[in-house]
Amino acid sequence: MKKLILVTSPPACGKTFVSKEISKALDHVIYLDKDTLIGLSKQIFVVANEEYNRSSDFFEEHIRNYEYDVVVDLALEALDYDDTALINAPFTRELRDKEYMRGLKARLAAKGAKLVVIWVETDPEIVHKRMIDRNSDRDTWKLRNWDEYIKRCNFNRPTEIDDPECVDEILVFKNSSREEFEVSIKEIVAKLN
Repeated sequence: MKKLILVTSPPACGKTFVSKEISKALDHVIYLDKDTLIGLSKQIFVVANEEYNRSSDFFEEHIRNYEYDVVVDLALEALDYDDTALINAPFTRELRDKEYMRGLKARLAAKGAKLVVIWVETDPEIVHKRMIDRNSDRDTWKLRNWDEYIKRCNFNRPTEIDDPECVDEILVFKNSSREEFEVSIKEIVAKLN
């Protein structure tokens, strides 16, 4: 059966590394990273003469949801050509929005595909360190306003999409240490294959 894998979590939990390692371990997968769209989003800030701030009201109103729409559309199109597409993106709000998830599952069902969510679980202290280490301009506001930012983050596994009839719909990938990563990659790749 075709499947769309969403590798999700708050920023700096290790989604990109986890996504790439899972993609390498699977036989066939089309890998998509929402961050690839950041170049286009930066240009929107420039054209609108707005400060580049991915935590701003401008970003929320004019960019954020469109990035998600585009990456999902790309994944759905990719499923016409291969059996597995993987999206690396936070999806933190979408996973907790039952209507959004019902709509996504309906779109997948129309393609004969199912949804698998991989929630990357990482301690907030590790997230802070990783965000500092990666030194990305997308994190400038977050790091300057860490206490305010971290209060907005929900590190709890999303339970809103739990469906007792759908085994392995949400898999937890523990990623606070190298040891956790090694255990999780083996378990999750085995389930995906």
